[in-house]
Amino acid sequence: MKAAGRFLIKGTVQGLFFRNFCKEKAEELKIRGFVRSLETGEIEIYAEGEKENLAKLEFLLKKGPPHAQIREVKIEEKKWTGNFEEFKILKF
Repeated sequence: MKAAGRFLIKGTVQGLFFRNFCKEKAEELKIRGFVRSLETGEIEIYAEGEKENLAKLEFLLKKGPPHAQIREVKIEEKKWTGNFEEFKILKF
């Protein structure tokens, strides 16, 4: 079943490595969308894919890569659009 979600990650996550981690995991799970750093210091991810793969992504984001300190992951369900062809790292 197709699903979409917006994830906001708080913690020690700024830097290209965390965004690369998100992109790598999303591509492994065949998720499309984007990741970007926000001016607030949070990371925003918009993801579309199979519902079970979004749940797997959520689990991976809560754990994070080595050296990241995840304090909070907020999830907001969104309507699936099918507008994304790949998963990208965006600038501000």
